Amino acid sequence: MPSLVFAILAGLSFLLLTLTLLAQAAQGSAPTPLVAAVTLVVLLCALGVLALAFFLIANGVAMVRKEGLRPANLLSGLVGLTTLGCVTLTLFADDTDSVPLQRTAGAVLLFACYVSYVFLSFLAYAFLYARLRIRHDVDFVIVLGSGLVGGSRVPPLLASRLERARAVYEAQAARGRPPVLITSGGQGRDEDVPEADAMAAYLVARGVPADHVAREDRSRTTEENLRFSEALMRERKQNYACVVVTNNFHVFRAALTARRTGVDAQVIGSPTASYFWPSATIREFAAIFLHYRTVNIGLCALLTVLGAFLSS
Repeated sequence: MPSLVFAILAGLSFLLLTLTLLAQAAQGSAPTPLVAAVTLVVLLCALGVLALAFFLIANGVAMVRKEGLRPANLLSGLVGLTTLGCVTLTLFADDTDSVPLQRTAGAVLLFACYVSYVFLSFLAYAFLYARLRIRHDVDFVIVLGSGLVGGSRVPPLLASRLERARAVYEAQAARGRPPVLITSGGQGRDEDVPEADAMAAYLVARGVPADHVAREDRSRTTEENLRFSEALMRERKQNYACVVVTNNFHVFRAALTARRTGVDAQVIGSPTASYFWPSATIREFAAIFLHYRTVNIGLCALLTVLGAFLSS
């Protein structure tokens, strides 16, 4: 099971190694090839920040064009603009004698570095976790709902999850152990039917036997998806083995939720449209960051004060 703490500690180990190499390079005690390599990495990181900022701005424009003008669709563009703003503030403060501006830039820089570091740790660990293969045959495959369109139709995002679940079913059926697919999702205010019913109909229409599809139609959140689905599984088999299917950007948070709720499951991901992935990933990170808000907000406040003090 995943752990955000493990991700952060792994990233911290890499960061400390990099800082050690930089210190050796500054003292002239590091080999010349190592100095060149460290310099190149630092330069690439600086260029990468600018490239990322412009990419996120472009992605924000694409999101608005394809998905409409809604707050959630502005997220990647706003993060890109904020990144450019931080870079501009840092460069401008470095060329001025204004102490208040330098303190502000120092506070913003340390805050941005911390958030970026946690985000990169999250991204790297989530990337690796999402690519783990299913360890063994399972008894159940839980498909998490994600909303319907037109009140009853399965949208492409949800269809991607269902197709991944169907692939798992067909692979195991070919080995003589077809699992039960649990479609999990209640009925929203703007939906004509529960998500579970629409998802089940989608699977049956594509060849999955109806007696291998179970519906969990009460849940409203990922945590409820898992808790209510686990109750269905335990009714059929106490010592079950299962996997949970969601989109690749949601895998890590779903796995953390499974661990927190005590559901013994591996979470696997399905493909997501490339233009949708950056904004969705940022939202997932924000949700995890705020879940550990006591620690993160405390550290952000401390680093902000420290950054202002060191820049004075």
